[in-house]
Amino acid sequence: RHPLATFFHLFFRVSAIVTYLFCDWFSNSFVACFVTILLLLSFDFWSVKNVTGRLLVGLRWWNQIDEDGKSHWVFEAKRVPTIAASTEAEARIFWLGLIICPVIWTMFFFSTLFSLKLKWLALVIAGISLQTANLYGYIHCKLGGQKAISRVTSRLFGTTDILKRQSRRISEDGTEEHGKTGTR
Repeated sequence: RHPLATFFHLFFRVSAIVTYLFCDWFSNSFVACFVTILLLLSFDFWSVKNVTGRLLVGLRWWNQIDEDGKSHWVFEAKRVPTIAASTEAEARIFWLGLIICPVIWTMFFFSTLFSLKLKWLALVIAGISLQTANLYGYIHCKLGGQKAISRVTSRLFGTTDILKRQSRRISEDGTEEHGKTGTR
């Protein structure tokens, strides 16, 4: 239902990655490559945050500053009762693009670091930061904001705490038996 939004969701992301990979072939100017890639990353950040997230998956996030100067993050999810097949495909494209691109920029980080191309490191860090910020915001939206995330993490830690307690009991029982036999 939103082919133009889907196109631009992937266009800026893929363009930034392709330009990063092949920029040396087309230009000898580091500054021109740097600015071009940074502009593509910025266009991607803006379009994903303000347009494609809202249209493709019904999610959006933003930051508000109140009168006291405190920052408040707002995460919003539109509830849609039925999802058409085309929007399911668009949602998959949205999430795959949102998850895969930060992974690619992280691989660029390590390759840049290990190949000692340190002048590119700032650009790669900017790519990771912008891509990860959108991913973080949309994960918060998907999970229902801070309250849902704290519930999920408390359940996770509650579950791991129970597992730790059970493993301690088992190990204590094992050491008691171990102590009774005295052979090991």
